[in-house]
Amino acid sequence: MLRKLLFRQAPRAYRFLSTQSTLPLLSKCSVFSYCSSSRPEIPPSNSIEHLEDQPTNTISIDRSGLCSPPEHSHEPSSDSELVKHLKGIIKFRGGPISVAEYMEEVLTNPKAGFYINRDVFGAEGDFITSPEVSQMFGEMVGVWAMCLWEQMGQPKRVNLVELGPGRGTLMADLLRGASKFKNFTESLHIHMVECSPALQKLQHQSLKCMDEENTSEGVDKRSLSTLAGTPVSWHATLEQVPFGLPTIIIAHEFYDALPVHQFQRGSRGWCEKMIDVTEDSSFHFVLSPQPTPATLYLMKRCKWAVPKEVEKLNQIEVCPKAMDLTSTLAKRIGVDGGGALIIDYGLNGVVLDSLQAIRKHKFVNILDNPGSADLSAYVDFASIKHSAEEASDDVSVHGPITQSQFLGSLGINFRVEALLQNCTDEQAEALRTGYWRLVGDGEAPFWEGPEEQVPIGMGTRYMAMAIVNKKQGIPIPFQ
Repeated sequence: MLRKLLFRQAPRAYRFLSTQSTLPLLSKCSVFSYCSSSRPEIPPSNSIEHLEDQPTNTISIDRSGLCSPPEHSHEPSSDSELVKHLKGIIKFRGGPISVAEYMEEVLTNPKAGFYINRDVFGAEGDFITSPEVSQMFGEMVGVWAMCLWEQMGQPKRVNLVELGPGRGTLMADLLRGASKFKNFTESLHIHMVECSPALQKLQHQSLKCMDEENTSEGVDKRSLSTLAGTPVSWHATLEQVPFGLPTIIIAHEFYDALPVHQFQRGSRGWCEKMIDVTEDSSFHFVLSPQPTPATLYLMKRCKWAVPKEVEKLNQIEVCPKAMDLTSTLAKRIGVDGGGALIIDYGLNGVVLDSLQAIRKHKFVNILDNPGSADLSAYVDFASIKHSAEEASDDVSVHGPITQSQFLGSLGINFRVEALLQNCTDEQAEALRTGYWRLVGDGEAPFWEGPEEQVPIGMGTRYMAMAIVNKKQGIPIPFQ
């Protein structure tokens, strides 16, 4: 069945790709100061006093007590709504906020979050993900899902969940690639976990959905994808996806956007890095004077690490939401069966200081114009593994392996050869470029175009990990 899928004729519509390269991650250096406890007092509001009525029954108002506005205060502020919101939080609390809270507001604020109201993916957006590079990525993920479904005993009903589906490109390519395997596609109910209304619309279009008039499950939206005749539902959170069915979960470049807490070792031990506002009203980093709630997750992460490794570190990054999400995934898979595939860039160990901001394919300062750039951080795969194993005795964790190993073992080499037999020269160039970016390492050796556009391989910088129910054995290709 795998060879039938890999050598199937390519779809008529090819995706023509940007050749912009993915830049290597940059190391960052920040200057810290201790947060001051002295903050400006908010002046009391001035009351308006009415004088005694005059015989003419006119009213005079004494305005001498009113504050005179500073010069030019009538002009609009240059701060964006999100910046005003962040400064408002800091002012209201009388102190700084964590890097994690800043990151969460910047990315998912309901009104001005980076992901909420626009399309940020692709050559015209701020960054390009693997599904946007080539249709082969989604097809290979489909092969993995189908193989896991077979290991599960080919159940008649399965939840196929994607976390943070972007434009829906991965799921669309998965369904196209698997559309001829009716037993598989007819068992699926697709669940897209997406909080952005703008991206939900794009996903609806990518999956070529037709809306159903009636919904029996009470979800926000239910449609039918005409790509494979598969029902599709949208949810704001994973918890809204119905329980009770075997579940296959795909998390591609999802974990890297979860908010991280950063800690720095100081004279008084580990201190959390926070974000405050300076006297000139700009953002800057400070260190917390006291332990914070996230310190509990730092202690847990240090417990999982080798003691000698932690002793040498001056900075550590932890992601409580990644730990909690993994725990939720593992418990669901342990009870309902199925598995989760996590593909992202990261490390199989403690992460130091990896938070980065990308705007229009270029790295920018993390604190520069919040909401205008994507924020992401390395994924701590070792932390994911420990979180899953602690959450459920009924799951096993496999990997991480490199993206190159993952895609290569699933047959991407055969797939690209099959596609090259039925395409134009221009399509062939796009396929070779996309193939290199998915599995290659460093700059593509065959590139003859502009030097600044040379494709950069993601094959070793991205990693894949699987969490599966133990009853199903070891998933492909982690044997």
